Amino acid sequence: MVSSISTQAIAPATLLRGQGAWGEALTRLPQLCQRPFLLGRSISTQPLRDQLCIDLASLGLSVTTANLQFDCCEIDLQRLAGEAQACDAILAAGGGKVLDAGKLLAHRLNLPCITVPLSAATCAGWTALANLYSPDGAFESDVVLDRCPDLLIFDHAFVRQAPPRTLASGIGDALAKWYEASVSSADSSDGLVQQAVQMARVLRDQLLIDSPLAVEDPTSAAWERTAEACGLTAGVMGGLGGARCRTVAAHAVHNGLTQLPACHHVLHGEKVGFGILVQLRLEERLGNNRLAAQAHRQLKGVLENLGLPVCLEDLGLADASSSDLLTVCEFACQDGSDLHHLPFTVTPAALLDALVGLPERSPVPS
Repeated sequence: MVSSISTQAIAPATLLRGQGAWGEALTRLPQLCQRPFLLGRSISTQPLRDQLCIDLASLGLSVTTANLQFDCCEIDLQRLAGEAQACDAILAAGGGKVLDAGKLLAHRLNLPCITVPLSAATCAGWTALANLYSPDGAFESDVVLDRCPDLLIFDHAFVRQAPPRTLASGIGDALAKWYEASVSSADSSDGLVQQAVQMARVLRDQLLIDSPLAVEDPTSAAWERTAEACGLTAGVMGGLGGARCRTVAAHAVHNGLTQLPACHHVLHGEKVGFGILVQLRLEERLGNNRLAAQAHRQLKGVLENLGLPVCLEDLGLADASSSDLLTVCEFACQDGSDLHHLPFTVTPAALLDALVGLPERSPVPS
């Protein structure tokens, strides 16, 4: 029995998915807005955003365009809030940082939010959550929003044009749903949480089966299932199960790693995937979980095959000082960190031991 009232933002009000989803959205957007604020960032996707602008203008909509200068950070958000004053909706088209900034901007301005993921690297297009970073790219905090986007447009044609690395990164991020939710919430008596944990298990199993072909062949049905698993389904776990099903040690390690400029080139899901390996080491050493070692061996091979980081060298931290690595661990272990959802105590020293104790990448067979 639920002991108190729970308010949860579980899913976008409307989801359009598949090849040509943007074209379908064009018939609906005038009902949602007349003066959209089109937000983006990447130079590589600028031509695509230019086409979106043309399409919106062809509907008679008055479009204001803007780009993030940094990651999702206060400097950008305050500037963008001023630029969007005359607009009646926020349309964010890009990767996770752009989508987070668009959601947070819409939340602050009390405007409808439309997300258009241009990769499957995260589930940011789905969730009622935004991560704030410093102008230098260091994670600062997350912000829980009052609702998921009003419209999520997941057009396969847009997502297919993204570099393969982004899909691999999305797989790392999505796999974490099981490894984090199962350790923090598996003993919950809440039915929705139990169901979210089991959904995370199914998601993991599907990714383990489909991801090799998905990365190899973007025209395959496995690619479609994998891209949607990363960009859509992964968002369901946090919405249905709440914060404890969202993030634990893997994401806390990610947050700590962002404090080091040396690995700012590493994508979100790449850091999270590495963080899963660290979490499994913690479970083995501090949680006395014998199965964690087996899970670590299995997952390490999966991540290696996807080209994801499995050791400090892969993150660009082979020559990192002990002081820098301790900075990572102290940030990950700070009060209020999601790492403390683990069912045992983790100190910065213990986390550092797990971090540096990960084996190097397996040698390639000759």
